[in-house]
Amino acid sequence: MTVKQDVKQIAAFTARNIKLFFKDKGALIGALVSPLIIMTLYALFLHRVFLQSFDSMLQGITLAPKTINGLVASYEVSSVLAVCCITVAFVANMTMVADKVNGTRADITVTPVKGHVLILGYYFATAIVTLAICYIAMIAGFCYIAGMGWAMTAGEALSVIPDVFLAVLFGTALSSIVCYFLKSQGAISAVSTIVSSVYGFICGAYYPISQFSKGMANTIMCLPGTYCTGLLRTHFMGGYAELMAADGAPKAAVDGLLNGFDVKLSFFGSDVKAWVMYLVVACSVAVLIAVFVLINVLNKKRSTKV
Repeated sequence: MTVKQDVKQIAAFTARNIKLFFKDKGALIGALVSPLIIMTLYALFLHRVFLQSFDSMLQGITLAPKTINGLVASYEVSSVLAVCCITVAFVANMTMVADKVNGTRADITVTPVKGHVLILGYYFATAIVTLAICYIAMIAGFCYIAGMGWAMTAGEALSVIPDVFLAVLFGTALSSIVCYFLKSQGAISAVSTIVSSVYGFICGAYYPISQFSKGMANTIMCLPGTYCTGLLRTHFMGGYAELMAADGAPKAAVDGLLNGFDVKLSFFGSDVKAWVMYLVVACSVAVLIAVFVLINVLNKKRSTKV
């Protein structure tokens, strides 16, 4: 089989998986509405709480309403995107689990279709669906921030696009490995619920890493998902440093606020640069994809022997 035929089969199987996901209206609506609902809940119920937290860290320094509201809105949107890039990937991977449950995957493997076509078809379909939903959430987040107080430069706004892209690739690879071992729709629903509840805390999205104990903070900094959150924080919130300085906030207060809410990450006392975060996430994606491929290969060999 030529490379061209391989590409055609992968594209066809990817398109098939995407169509199946979009045919499931419940899964589609749930995946699409979930980040928007979380963003709305942040805006309606937690915005004031975050305002008070930010004000307490400024130690009596008063900022312009647009500065502080925009800063809080950016924190909220970056938190939502950091989590949804992972949780939506689990929902989008339901097609792979469904094929295993109803026997479709076993039927496909009987055909001359190569194993890597299935692996890449599932991965690409999940990534494309997750990217589409997360980019919709990103646009909604930009609109929300613009209404509250925009401070991002064009470069920072554009940098969010590859941030989300990398986070989705990471979430897709992670969910593909986990979902490979699931054998029912109920199992993936349970796992998705657990991930959405826990992941936000261990990646620093729901609760600033600086507020954890030193040992816990260092442990969280060893997890690659933390750097997905760090990249989003950096590009969503970094532009507010100049606005806060223009409002009269001293540099020490500005740095304290940015450090306190993970705009600047520190690993064992050393600041983590943006390019280092990109490198960590990219390497993590490569490793997880390799693990996913290896699991499929080993399972195929085991099945062949049986």
